Amino acid sequence: MASSEYDLMGARGRAAVETGLATAQWYHTEVDRKTMRDLMRRSDNPALVDTAIWLGLIVATGIAVAVLWPSWWAVPFLLVYSVLYASGGDARWHECGHGTAFRTDWMNQVVYHIASFMIVRNPVAWRWSHARHHTDTIIVGRDPEIAIMRPPDLFKLILNLFGIMDVIAGWTAMIRNATGTLGEAERTYVPESEQAKVVTVARVWCAIYAAIFALAILTGSLVPILLFVLPKLFGSWHLIVLGVLQHAGLAEDVLDHRMNTRTVYINPVSRFIYMNMNYHVEHHMFPMVPFHALPRLHALIKDDLPVPSPSILAAYGEVWPVLKRQLRHEAHFHKPVLPKTARPYREDFHAAALGG
Repeated sequence: MASSEYDLMGARGRAAVETGLATAQWYHTEVDRKTMRDLMRRSDNPALVDTAIWLGLIVATGIAVAVLWPSWWAVPFLLVYSVLYASGGDARWHECGHGTAFRTDWMNQVVYHIASFMIVRNPVAWRWSHARHHTDTIIVGRDPEIAIMRPPDLFKLILNLFGIMDVIAGWTAMIRNATGTLGEAERTYVPESEQAKVVTVARVWCAIYAAIFALAILTGSLVPILLFVLPKLFGSWHLIVLGVLQHAGLAEDVLDHRMNTRTVYINPVSRFIYMNMNYHVEHHMFPMVPFHALPRLHALIKDDLPVPSPSILAAYGEVWPVLKRQLRHEAHFHKPVLPKTARPYREDFHAAALGG
């Protein structure tokens, strides 16, 4: 499959609309309404605690970097700071973008915009991009957030462990938007009424970054750049290592998240940084369930889902052979085994999408 087939302006996207794959009705595990209302109940308290710890650690490690630089003693603090800033920022961008982290909307908006700046993702454009990702998850030609295409570009994946591809894409989009231009793909999912906001945000961000570089020049110090520009390069690896596992090696063009999304058990520190997004099948099935309730949701519906990978290493033991085989056989993918207690997977939509 050529990478051009993933183009949102291409024939595969039009075919997805024609075959009923786009904006379709997805499978979901049955949960009674009372239980679901309880799971979806939002509260400020868990997110306030999470945000206080997250920002507190960022401030503490950032101060340590500023005080200790240019000593080598600053490096460990810089690495921790960068993971919290880049990978932790991505998780907060995601959850607050769904509007589920806090009950109070302005709190979601404040953290969402701060985290968006940290990871150089325009908060207006990416809100609509992520909405499309949830509507058409891993539907070729429709989903703008397919990270691993077929055949997989492993070189780009390795570069992104150092945030290189994300930095190039983020800064390119920011500068393009600041000139008043949206890309063709952006215009397919950002409503016309919102496009001026994309431009305004990009211009504000360019001004902030200009001030950061100016401060570095005036003070003769790299610290402002280390703290606000380079964390994407030093701290994206955690996001990429876990983010790849969300969908890589699984089915495309299906309407069942059990077949195209993966849940992985991970350690408590990574769960904090990642805001429980390791429960990714559960999140895609029920995206309005807050991050703190995902473990409860998982316990409730796990008998209808594939058995989660027991660790990050085990998950890569499943993913890596699939990606290697896709280099030669692009149609190959891993089909998760559902437990006997699960409702069967429907083959018809996948077959239709493949022309069967």
